[in-house]
Amino acid sequence: MDLHVDEVIKGLFNNEAYKKPSDKIKLEDLELRLPEWYDKKKFDQGRRFQRDFFYMQSIAMMLGLIAVMAIPTILKVLVSTRRSNSSFTAFKRYWSTFLHIQSWLGNELKPGSLSWRSLHEVRARHIMADRACKLKGHGTVSQRDVAFTIFGFIGFMILKPQKLGIRQLQSGDWEAFNHFWGVIGYMLGLEDRYNICRKNLDDTRQICRILQDRIYTPCLNNSPEYFEHAAHVMTVGMSAIHPAVEHDSLVFFTKYLADVPGYIYTEKDRIELQTKLKTHLNGNSIETGIDSSKLLEKCPIDFSPQTKPTVLYLRDYDTIEDSPQYKRLPFGAKFKLSLLEVLLAVYNTYIGRLLLNLHFACYIFIGEYLPYVAMWRYGVKDAYISLFKETPADDYVPKTNSEYYKRMPIPWYRELLSCVSWGYFE
Repeated sequence: MDLHVDEVIKGLFNNEAYKKPSDKIKLEDLELRLPEWYDKKKFDQGRRFQRDFFYMQSIAMMLGLIAVMAIPTILKVLVSTRRSNSSFTAFKRYWSTFLHIQSWLGNELKPGSLSWRSLHEVRARHIMADRACKLKGHGTVSQRDVAFTIFGFIGFMILKPQKLGIRQLQSGDWEAFNHFWGVIGYMLGLEDRYNICRKNLDDTRQICRILQDRIYTPCLNNSPEYFEHAAHVMTVGMSAIHPAVEHDSLVFFTKYLADVPGYIYTEKDRIELQTKLKTHLNGNSIETGIDSSKLLEKCPIDFSPQTKPTVLYLRDYDTIEDSPQYKRLPFGAKFKLSLLEVLLAVYNTYIGRLLLNLHFACYIFIGEYLPYVAMWRYGVKDAYISLFKETPADDYVPKTNSEYYKRMPIPWYRELLSCVSWGYFE
């Protein structure tokens, strides 16, 4: 765990990190061990810290999951396994993922505990998915992709805590958070040299910043085929647990947090974007478009093929409301973005945090023991999740991104209904 940041990054960006599977051992030989540097006190503090921010921590991980879907090699595995291509299988897969993580936060990590058995199950599924993908010629579950996935769980919280209402409550909380996810990465098969959670929190933060700027922002700016579909079915499926989960608003906020050019939400963002565009115009006409990729760092990994570049025009960012990325959002998505801002303001207060954590915990309790929305959609039997049962496969053919970019007029009554309903409009 003592490697320099540059060495970790160089290793992750090297093709060897992609060729190397998340596990070299056979499934029948899988045995979990704690790392030598495991600190129980620090690990348990990390668990407590995340439970203290249960509501926003859960939202941040959902946003991170959307970001992970923009990594082409990871998305290829998700699509090829056929276990999250429909809203039903996505519900089963991602609700199971959420419950696995909650088991890590809520239970002591020791042999035989629920969290220990959960980590064994998740790691076993990675081994089986890797084997299946290799047989089909659809890539691999690699060390690099597992490391990138860990970013989805922690990246936005570490880099943008102020935008998520997350703050340190006790001395050492962030260091404990970093240690917790370092241990989780190790338990999921990550070699120390690829683990993005380093011994030093500042190193972890630097690595997360580099991964966002060089990997996530370029990939979200130039989303791979089926990204929109993967995000859509995930949000539709998870809306069976909480009505606020909605595709357009969450994808917009994900790209906003990842600093994708054009995704602005405050006046400060707008001014900074216009300043960048003026600099790149270099005196040319304001009618000249700027390729958004020119505002980004170059991605060091070749994720070909590339899609058509997004072109930004200075005149489109005189107001936030008229910016193309915000303007094309449906009314329901704009409403939920506004609602999120209100809830964040409330969450930044002590009482507000307690109430929203309790509110969200009630939804999770209902989702586990009486998932009435999922029962209505998918049937009573299929509404329940077993942590130790593999999610079902489907034969659903994913839709291309272009299908989701089509903006058909929405009747006014559906616009209003989308503000308060479970958003089940496919």
